Amino acid sequence: MNNAQIRPITERGVPIPVGRPAQHSTPDHGDQSVTGILAVQGAFAEHAAMLDSLGAPWRLLRSAHDWDDSIARVILPGGESTTQGKLLRLTGLFEPISRHIARGRPVLGTCAGMILLAKRLDNDDNIYFGALDAVVRRNAYGRQLGSFRSVGSFASITDFPRVFIRGPFVVDTGPKATVESEVDGHPVGLRQGAILATAFHPELTGDTRIHELFLSL
Repeated sequence: MNNAQIRPITERGVPIPVGRPAQHSTPDHGDQSVTGILAVQGAFAEHAAMLDSLGAPWRLLRSAHDWDDSIARVILPGGESTTQGKLLRLTGLFEPISRHIARGRPVLGTCAGMILLAKRLDNDDNIYFGALDAVVRRNAYGRQLGSFRSVGSFASITDFPRVFIRGPFVVDTGPKATVESEVDGHPVGLRQGAILATAFHPELTGDTRIHELFLSL
C-alpha cells in the first residue's frame, strides 16, 4: 500500500451519523438467519441498507428485548466506542452479544466495533468483549481531519474502497487472529474464526463484498 493510493476525506457530509434510525426492518423469513445490528449509536442505518441491498433479514438491537434465538449474526457498527460500551451495559445487550461471540457465531465489527471486540487497547484502559486476539489503538489516524480513503484488499477481496474516519489500527495480533488488510504496514482488517473486524467502514461504500463474506459465515 503506497501513500499515492490514500486520498484525504474533505467532504462535509462524511462523518458517521449518530442515532439516525433505519427506515424499516426487513421481516424475518422462515429459515433465513437474522442479523442483529447494534443500534445504540453510530452507523447502524448504513449497515441495514447494505443488508437490504442483499435481501438479508436484519433487526435493530436497541435493548435486551430485541434479542432472541433467531439472531444468527451480529454487526457492531462504527461510532463512538466509549459511548457504545456504556450503552451496551445500560440496555442489557452486553451479555447476550457476549454469549453469541463466545459460542463462535458470526460477528462483524467495523471501526468502533473492532475496538469493542479487541482483547486490549493500547491507549485506553477499557476492555469490552475482549474476544479478538489483538491489541488495537483508538483514533490511531487522528481525529476527524485525519480521516482518509484508500483502496486495498480484505482477504481474497481485492480493490475494496476503504473509508477511515477517526480510525483505529492494530498494534499487535496474537496467534488466533489473521491479518486480512493493511495500510502502510498497519493491520486494519482481521479475521478470527467467525469474527471479521475492520478499522474502516465498508458500510459507507457501495461495495457489498465484505457484507457478503460475513453473510456466508
